[in-house]
Amino acid sequence: MKRRFRSPLWRLRRGATAVELALALPVFLTFVFGIVEVSRIRMTSNLLKTASRTGARYGAAEGVSSADVQARVLQILAPVLNTNAVTVDVKDASGYDTGGDLPALGSDVSQLPSLELDDAEPRQLFLVRATVGYNDIALIPFSSLCGKSLNGQAFMRHE
Repeated sequence: MKRRFRSPLWRLRRGATAVELALALPVFLTFVFGIVEVSRIRMTSNLLKTASRTGARYGAAEGVSSADVQARVLQILAPVLNTNAVTVDVKDASGYDTGGDLPALGSDVSQLPSLELDDAEPRQLFLVRATVGYNDIALIPFSSLCGKSLNGQAFMRHE
């Protein structure tokens, strides 16, 4: 039977693994949870864009109201998000027909007038925007993102 040779210093290094783990584990877990949270933010952003796009396509048809579009967007988001935290706006974007930059900020969109799609003119440009607060979807809230919101929007012409 072969015996393993142990250094006389092995007793002095007995807790070294535990100390290394205590130092490395928080950094590793922060990195892993950060990746998970960033992935969840991207997924939510893509879901909001897809739901807005689908709602805008649905709203382009004749005989569909703004409430129907909002219900459709919330129906798409319901399996994944708490729909009580989601805000869906249908806005008149016909002011952008003459050119100019499209609204990218939420404050720009909030200044647009609301639109009832039943009363929309043919070929009138409208916007569907879905917004949810980061705090409402965060698994691990990062303080730098608290108070921010995620959104998706789509422009479409009414038929």
